[in-house]
Amino acid sequence: MKAFSTKKAFAKIKALSGIKALSTLRALKLLFTSLLLLTINGCATAPSQVEYLTYVKTGDSVPVSRFVDTQGNTLDLSESKNNKLLILFATWCSDSQRTMKHLAGSDLHLSPNVDIIGIGREESNSALDKFATEYELNFPLVADTDRQIYAQFANAGIPRLILLDANNKVVKTIIGETENTITKVVW
Repeated sequence: MKAFSTKKAFAKIKALSGIKALSTLRALKLLFTSLLLLTINGCATAPSQVEYLTYVKTGDSVPVSRFVDTQGNTLDLSESKNNKLLILFATWCSDSQRTMKHLAGSDLHLSPNVDIIGIGREESNSALDKFATEYELNFPLVADTDRQIYAQFANAGIPRLILLDANNKVVKTIIGETENTITKVVW
């Protein structure tokens, strides 16, 4: 196969009759311009690495303290003097699924001194109820269909585990994208 030569191509175009040569030359210019624009545009819109920002830090008061779970029950964090674990997750996320499996297999969800609330980012009540049944979860789940709850804690990254003390102050935040995240849940 012969290598493409721009000089040879333009020489052949010059040899063509006037109108045909101009038409071919315009087509080649349009082709090269299009390729250049596609290359530049591709670089401009290439996805960049998202920086995970956490909007709450140790010692902060929890920004949301009232929730309505998938069963219609109101959950008010101020009504309990237990430590709390808020898990912001998504049912489709493999890291969230792994974390929930570990949680269900741990003793943490059985502790009478810890209240756990799962908050499903961009999830519906029915999807969360199905997930709770499949993963045998024994704590309430809250549908955050439009990310209003999640957006008060972080910009990206799930699962997010927010540990609160009895006074609803943030003790620790954990991004659960690693193995054995539940072992890091210590007040």
